[in-house]
Amino acid sequence: MDSDFGVPRELSGLQKERCLYQPLLPPCLQGTTVRVEFGDATATVDPAGARTISRSFPHTYGQPLAHFLRATAQVPDAQIITEHPPFRVGVVFCGRQSPGGHNVIWGLHSALRIHNSKSTLLGFVGGTEGLFAQKTLEITDDVLSTYKNQGGYDLLGRTKDQIRTTEQVNAALTTCQTLKLDALVIIGGVTSNTDAAQLAETFAESKCQTKVVGVPVTLNGDLKNQFIETDVGFDTVCKVNSQLISNVCTDALSAEKYYYFIRLMGRKASHVAVECALQSHPNMVILGEEVATSKLTLFDLTKQVCDAVQARAERDKYHGVILLPEGLIESIPEVYALLQEIHSLHGQGVSIDNISALLSPWASALFEFLPPFIKRQLLLHPESDDSAQLSQIETEKLLAHLVEMEMNKRMKEGTYKGKKFNAICHFFGYQARGSLPSKFDCDYAYVLGHICYHILAAGLNGYMATVTNLKNPVNKWRCGAAPITAMMTVKRYSRGPGDSSIGKPAVHPATIDLKGKTYELLSQNAAKFLMDDTYRNPGPLQFEGPGSDAKSVTLCVEDQDYMGQIKKLQEYLDKVRKIVKPGCSQDVLKAALSAMASVTDVLSVMSAPSFNSQTPL
Repeated sequence: MDSDFGVPRELSGLQKERCLYQPLLPPCLQGTTVRVEFGDATATVDPAGARTISRSFPHTYGQPLAHFLRATAQVPDAQIITEHPPFRVGVVFCGRQSPGGHNVIWGLHSALRIHNSKSTLLGFVGGTEGLFAQKTLEITDDVLSTYKNQGGYDLLGRTKDQIRTTEQVNAALTTCQTLKLDALVIIGGVTSNTDAAQLAETFAESKCQTKVVGVPVTLNGDLKNQFIETDVGFDTVCKVNSQLISNVCTDALSAEKYYYFIRLMGRKASHVAVECALQSHPNMVILGEEVATSKLTLFDLTKQVCDAVQARAERDKYHGVILLPEGLIESIPEVYALLQEIHSLHGQGVSIDNISALLSPWASALFEFLPPFIKRQLLLHPESDDSAQLSQIETEKLLAHLVEMEMNKRMKEGTYKGKKFNAICHFFGYQARGSLPSKFDCDYAYVLGHICYHILAAGLNGYMATVTNLKNPVNKWRCGAAPITAMMTVKRYSRGPGDSSIGKPAVHPATIDLKGKTYELLSQNAAKFLMDDTYRNPGPLQFEGPGSDAKSVTLCVEDQDYMGQIKKLQEYLDKVRKIVKPGCSQDVLKAALSAMASVTDVLSVMSAPSFNSQTPL
């Protein structure tokens, strides 16, 4: 091993206390018997892309949902698994570190030991590079002893976030075959689970015995769909950031002379920014989704903030706190187009020093308008998914710079008569992701680890562990598994002028639904947040007492529990079958036919590609 992965940590008193916390398990995961009910074959939320996805994943598309049942459940056709052979399982961190990741491993290890003490769990050291190089660490009780309920990924470490190229996929296949693994558990976000789906398909095609299982772990909170309500780490990161933001709000209110521009992690989606805004009540939050939908330019954004500053100055308020997601820069139309040109030139092998001279006239004009520090950051090589290095682009400084220029201009022209504008900028990117996980994330991650075992026991490949009904207590959580292919969509895009559109199936990041309940709640409070300084401080993470069981506002506001609703629909259909049998009255039959005709007409319209293209995911 290249580092001291897996060695016992030196823990503080609080860390030792957290190690003693035993996460809760819902009834369906308790005991030594695995009970699984299989639902209907799954489709995809994107009917237009269904054919493309099914052709790309012939072995793993269309698999059924799996529901894991408690012992008291009366389901006649449930599969009951009582024999548990010893399994060999590998686990790898494949994605940016997120609080709670260690508890997925702990939960999986616990489930393996409960069902057969001879099972083996191997952690790949150094992330995907360790997977390719077959660098392993056997996970034991002693190894886990100082990592339970702890933050970071330092038990095993992480490196690159992809298993994508033919060489990488073949290396992973060789590793799994050489180590005779029954399962490979991949812990990560949208990119990692897209890779997990491809790996599962390749393994099935190659008749490899290893089953691939995905786990939704990402601080960005963007692995959301009908099956996944939230991700491990999102709750913790938002709570830690919200306290930091609230502290800054209190500081702003105390000095009354600074505007704080705070950039938050979140990549292409603004979930972290929205949740932190709902928890801490800053004066403004600028969402990438709003900017992209309204096609707001840099000038528009600058004017929007300046108008807000001026409106507050008229009330003798010269302070404020403004949040923005790190992905905002890619949502601004002209900047995104500029980045596309820069990345295209990178792809052609053009050196950084020569890129600016090869830009188109309009792109060159925008580039020259930008301050030097932003120019340097935009020229950085793109990430593995072709997106900009968002954590390195100081959008908050750019916006503060442009606002300061405009406010000085207004002051000189006499249209602004207030005090001089002063800005302080922060990037809350790395401060939260190594935090001790919240009680919710400890429980959620541990439960997902147990579900991974149940998925393996049921013989499933290409599935993601799921829990729904999360806003309720743990004993009411619904545990299951969904095929990763059912979460995929096909987005069509062009690489450059004149290129034809291409599309590739993937689990895409879920963006903020501008028609959803969370955004509606934010919009309802926007005017009050802007002018009234209703700052709220949720305080530091709590592990016991008041606040310890608090869950994210986003999770509690949205109407979810998709898996539960699917089961309820199945119950209604079963009731119809029992009532409408051969021999039932003519009136009952006519009523059933009329109702079914109406329902199918509505559902056919809603399932049409044209309808779905107008409806946000």
